[in-house]
Amino acid sequence: MDCARIAQKLRAQIIEFSGELSRGLPKVVSRLVREMIYGIQARQSVRLTEVSRALDEPIRIKKTVSRLSRQLGNRRLETWIGNRMLELAAERIKEATLLILDLSDVHKKYAKKMEHLAPVWDGSEKEKGWGYWTLNIIGAETNSAQILPLYGRLFSQRAPDFESENVELRAAIGQVSQTTHKRGIWVMDRGGDRGYLYRYLLHNNLRFIVRVRGDRMVLADRKETVLEAAASCPMLFHEYVTKEVLGKEKLLRLEVGARRVLLPGQTEKLHLVVVKGFGQEPLMLLTNLELKKTRKSIWHIVSSYMTRWRIEETIRFMKQSYQLEDVRLLTYERLRNLMVLLTAVLYFTAVTLGIKMKLRVLSKHLVRAARRVFGVPDFRLYAIADGIKHILFNRSTKLGLSPRPPALPPSQRLLFES
Repeated sequence: MDCARIAQKLRAQIIEFSGELSRGLPKVVSRLVREMIYGIQARQSVRLTEVSRALDEPIRIKKTVSRLSRQLGNRRLETWIGNRMLELAAERIKEATLLILDLSDVHKKYAKKMEHLAPVWDGSEKEKGWGYWTLNIIGAETNSAQILPLYGRLFSQRAPDFESENVELRAAIGQVSQTTHKRGIWVMDRGGDRGYLYRYLLHNNLRFIVRVRGDRMVLADRKETVLEAAASCPMLFHEYVTKEVLGKEKLLRLEVGARRVLLPGQTEKLHLVVVKGFGQEPLMLLTNLELKKTRKSIWHIVSSYMTRWRIEETIRFMKQSYQLEDVRLLTYERLRNLMVLLTAVLYFTAVTLGIKMKLRVLSKHLVRAARRVFGVPDFRLYAIADGIKHILFNRSTKLGLSPRPPALPPSQRLLFES
């Protein structure tokens, strides 16, 4: 199949997905969603000038940029699209699906006029800088490479509506849990090791696996730190894993154990899973999942947490492949709307092209079209995103009108009705 025909099919799928995502919304909003999802992928960029070039309208690019910018200022867009995408994704969440929560940042080193810039930690530069925080929730299965974007939000602690980081986390967990009917297991790094979140998760009967800090106080044999409890934890078995260090594979021997603990002020018994061998300090995981002292049961907890490391690459992919840190929007509302649209792009790339049987052949064509010096990388999303750009770039880009969505039942209210 030649690239022109693949491009035609790809545009049709983008139109179909965009129509499903914006069903029931005003026409101007549906058009914006369709054009942004298409343009971001065709140019692999969130910059409105690049999106406008992909749309190739018979007017000056400046006017297209102005129109897109104006429409991105819609105050209800983030809620509309975020809710709809979560509804689509929630159908795929099972009881054992991992709900991986990740706090990241968008670093704007040279920006001065962007609204509500706030201090962030630039992990790549290992220094403090200015920018915004992002909160992403991605579904994943322990033994699968498939990911499921559920939630993406940008926020600033200097925005007028900002209360606290805890409130942002609670709101995100609450919204996802309500939509998924509490299915899934929450997995968080040490940033989720907070008494506030433990109380919220336990009170709402939500299952979790959280990496804990060494100074967290627990009740084991006595009141002690997690590090002290880990030191006296019996090691029950060992496992071997392969880790890449400086471009070379290294075989690690891990010792694994578990013991019961309590959090001060709580009555629900938890398990502390301890893994020695990754570094000088053991990996310590706190969970309220039912746990038997068997290799299979305990190692499942460890494997579930290690799946989170793969999600870090997903966040890096979203920032790098679509040049998120090169965003030029000046207002906070537009930045937040762009973030939810970029999450929708990730959903399309990872889910729509990755799961549906009828698109498998198309997905293979996209991977084959990706031009990379060292071939297609293990992380397949990079190759698919490159392939989409290669197929759509410098080709006929007329999107046309989206197909009319199926009629809604008379009892179902439109999303924008009050």
